[in-house]
Amino acid sequence: MNILTTERLHLREVTAADAEFILVLLNTPKFKAFIGDRGLRTVEHAAKYIEGRFTKSYLENGFGLWLMERAADAEPVGICGFVSRNELPDPDIGFALLPQFERQGYAFEAADAVMLYGRKTLGLSRLLAITTRDNESSARLLTKIGFVFEREIEVGGETLKLFAADI
Repeated sequence: MNILTTERLHLREVTAADAEFILVLLNTPKFKAFIGDRGLRTVEHAAKYIEGRFTKSYLENGFGLWLMERAADAEPVGICGFVSRNELPDPDIGFALLPQFERQGYAFEAADAVMLYGRKTLGLSRLLAITTRDNESSARLLTKIGFVFEREIEVGGETLKLFAADI
């Protein structure tokens, strides 16, 4: 299901057919370092992860992380969207790209559009974002799209940076 379209991207729900892509993305060195090792080692594990995380979020929250694919050729480049966490009072925005698609403006384009979608379509007024303390590239992108660093917080035993944006 297509969620939104930007100049260069389509964002759509992740499905079991995307399991191979999700397996690769979630096992990139940057994903593991800055987001975490999800323990996915096979396409079958990735398909179960999609069902248990992505699909579940779409059904329970009306949003989730969506697959970013290039409009020109439907090449998957990453994920971007919202996550609902028990530890946070508002949804948080998240994004991740395959390394070969970094530094091309895709994350900015998708995150900016997702924020607008959150306000106009989902009726959200405030978004959060969390990063590891050393993830400077994500912090720069968050600042560029209107987030402000608030404080450090503990989530799952890890100290993270919390950013917020009123949208």
